[in-house]
Amino acid sequence: MIPITEYAGRDVAVFGLGRTGLAAAKALRAGKARVHAWDDNEDTRARAEAAGIPLSDLNKRDWQSFAALVLSPGIPYRFPQPHRLVRLAQMTNVPVVGDMELFARAVQSLPERARPKIVGITGTNGKSTTTALIGHILKECGMDARVGGNIGTGVLDMASLHANAVYVLELSSYQLDLVKSLHCDVSVMLNISPDHLDRHGGMKGYIDAKRRIFLNQQPGDTAVIAVDDTITQTLAMDLATRGGVRVSQVSSEFALGRGISAVDGKLYDSLAGNAVRVGDLTDAPTLPGRHNFQNAAAAYAACRALGLEPGRIFAAIQTFPGLAHRMEQLGEIDGVRFVNDSKATNAQAAEQALKAYSKVYWIAGGVPKAEGIGPLSPHFNRIAKAYLIGDAAEAFSRTLEGKASYELSGTLEQAVSDAYEDARASGEENPIVLLSPACASFDQYKDFEARGEAFRHIVQDLGGNALVSVRESA
Repeated sequence: MIPITEYAGRDVAVFGLGRTGLAAAKALRAGKARVHAWDDNEDTRARAEAAGIPLSDLNKRDWQSFAALVLSPGIPYRFPQPHRLVRLAQMTNVPVVGDMELFARAVQSLPERARPKIVGITGTNGKSTTTALIGHILKECGMDARVGGNIGTGVLDMASLHANAVYVLELSSYQLDLVKSLHCDVSVMLNISPDHLDRHGGMKGYIDAKRRIFLNQQPGDTAVIAVDDTITQTLAMDLATRGGVRVSQVSSEFALGRGISAVDGKLYDSLAGNAVRVGDLTDAPTLPGRHNFQNAAAAYAACRALGLEPGRIFAAIQTFPGLAHRMEQLGEIDGVRFVNDSKATNAQAAEQALKAYSKVYWIAGGVPKAEGIGPLSPHFNRIAKAYLIGDAAEAFSRTLEGKASYELSGTLEQAVSDAYEDARASGEENPIVLLSPACASFDQYKDFEARGEAFRHIVQDLGGNALVSVRESA
């Protein structure tokens, strides 16, 4: 835990008591603040109380006494409209901060020689895999890497600060919206496509939130930017024109004259101007597809910015175990392979999974995003058959009508059974059953992790002793 001493002896409101809020409340109490914590959900409040967090109904408090409101990232800050407690804070001139801002201030309070390195990673898709991969590479190379933020461990639940550590932090647009002081020694921007637009007042607000990762970078720092979409290309040009920060461009689509390229999986380092082949990313079994080549190129560039040697970085990439629910290889039953991509909660994420395979038996559905699966139409030819579940099933069937075969399976368990039987009967070599829902999970599961775990258990029950790992069967 990282104690937050800034508010020692003062009253601090904490609203939202999920993983982030609980960590913030504990860190503030460890720093001797008087914490007043609340959540609108009764079950969440009960879990917080069981964890020793003092509850106080913030709707009934005198806000003049609070030194700050610590807001969990899932609570609306500006759009579609500020939460009522945010409005109360604003009316009484109480600063609104997030956990990442508290972390940033704790780092800034240290003497410069005692500050750890910070690597921040953001983007619409791929940030969890890239964050975990960077952490894995650093650890394999003997560095003290702490991985967390929007993935795994909340930033304030991480081990205490010290100068030799490297904090590798996944940063969501919600977290970045509340950041003012965060200084990343290395920032990574992967891609930007429409997502969470209701929370940012439109595309401009979403882009503005994402670009806050560069906010406090200084000469000597590095901004790693994947330039495979027009928005990130513009960001890279803007930063390079401004000067000061080193801009390290990466691409999985273009051979760059200066930067890191991973075209067709061949990783080239041309940071010094001459392209040097580092290795073949198709040898990394847990990183299939062009989107993962981009993730790997960005991770490589970030680790190069920290001074690691190319050969050691690439050797570590090859041993990356992968990330649960992100193109996770669950195993094989009677030649049928199962891939868990439950993290694909929008069409853009599902597109990356579809593009990774020539043909799939695709399980999709849940709570649909506004764009539905229309943007995936260029890849419908890769769908041997779709198995539709949840609230989106009927709408998705209308989109697929006449373009791809589909079945209204309804539940995940039925979809797995239907897809397995069809894939096994196809006669294809190693057919793929892919869960990549292009939807949120909240109609049937509490989150994408719960959905992915359900998929894992269904596959395990289906296979029994016949389920083998893909690596064993290769």
